Amino acid sequence: MQLEARKYLYDIQQAAELIGQFTVDKEFTHYQHEPMLRVAVERAFSIIGEALSQLAKLDTALPCKLADINATSPFATSSSMPMPR
Repeated sequence: MQLEARKYLYDIQQAAELIGQFTVDKEFTHYQHEPMLRVAVERAFSIIGEALSQLAKLDTALPCKLADINATSPFATSSSMPMPR
């Protein structure tokens, strides 16, 4: 695996871990009423989406290996999306 691809995978892993840390012991109402939490979670999802997009450019077979990449990060095009719980 290329070094650049590993960097993107690392970014995905770190962003996913942050989402987990930000949302531990949180309910959807926290997400709805705490702008800082909402922005942090949405930013982490944006990082994941961008890293997946860049990975797809490095490995043309990747989109076939993953579900729809665009659906992975709805926060790239829309704000205030509900947080999965």
